[in-house]
Amino acid sequence: MRERYHLSFANAPAGAAGAGILPVPYDRTASYAAGARNGPDAILLASRQLEAYDEVLGFEPAEVGVATLEPLPSQADGPKAMLASVRDAVAELLRDGVLPVVLGGDHAVTIGAVEAIAAASPGVGVLQLDAHADMRDAYEGSRVSHACVMRRVRERVPAVSVGIRSYSLEEAEYMRGAGVRVHEPADVRAGASLTPILDVLPPEVYVTFDVDAFDPSIMPATGTPEPGGLTWADADAVLAWVAEHRRIVGFDVVELAPIPAFHAPDYMIARLVHRMIGRAFRSRS
Repeated sequence: MRERYHLSFANAPAGAAGAGILPVPYDRTASYAAGARNGPDAILLASRQLEAYDEVLGFEPAEVGVATLEPLPSQADGPKAMLASVRDAVAELLRDGVLPVVLGGDHAVTIGAVEAIAAASPGVGVLQLDAHADMRDAYEGSRVSHACVMRRVRERVPAVSVGIRSYSLEEAEYMRGAGVRVHEPADVRAGASLTPILDVLPPEVYVTFDVDAFDPSIMPATGTPEPGGLTWADADAVLAWVAEHRRIVGFDVVELAPIPAFHAPDYMIARLVHRMIGRAFRSRS
C-alpha cells in the first residue's frame, strides 16, 4: 500500500511505521444521513492543526512512527467485497507488525477489521464505544450493515459495549437471550467503577469507536446522533482505563459525517485518533 499523507499523524515510511492509518471512505450501508465517506479526509485534514505533543500522555504519539496509507477504493461488488478488502488490508498491516488504525466510513468496516484481528490474535476481545447496540441480525436485507456490526463481531469474539442508549426490540430480545449487558453513559460517568468493562475483555483488545458515542452537543457531525451521550472526559477515562489494564492491538474510528465549514467535530476526532495512538502504544509497553 502506498503512503498518501505526511501530516502530524505521519512521520515514517509505511515499512518502518509502528502504526498505519488506513482510510476507508465507504458509507454504502448508511441508513439515515450519509456522508461518513468524507470522514477520513476530514480527520486527516484536521490533523494538520494538532499539536504533536499530547499534554495528558506526556509525549508525542507520532514518535512511534505513523504512516497514513492510500484510502481503500470502494468495491463495486457490494458490502461483502468491501469488507473483504478491509480485512485483507488490516491483515497486511498486522503481518508487517504495524498497529492498524482504521478510519471509516460507516461502522460496517469494523467487521472486516475484526476478521483480520481475530485471525491474527485468536484470544482478542472488542471494546465498542457507540450510541447504538448495532446487534440486529440483518438490516434492510443485509447482514453486514452498520446496524449489524456488533452481532457479527460477537459471533467471533467477546465484546463489551459502552455508551449505548438506543436499540430495537429485536436487539433487546437478543441481548436478554445471550446474556449481553450494555453499559449506558451513566455507567461510566465520573466516579463510576469501570471494572465491569474489564471483566469481559481478554488481555488483548481491539477498540471500535463510533463517534455518535459522544453527545450530539459536542459531536453533531454524524449520521445518527442520539441525545444523552458521552462527554470527552467520559470517553477518555474509559480508553485510559482499558489501555492501562489491557493491550490494545488495533482500533477504528467511524461514522464522522463532516459538516461543511464547521471544523470543530473534525478536529475533535483527529485529536481522539491522535490520543488513541498514544494510548495504544502505552498499552503495549
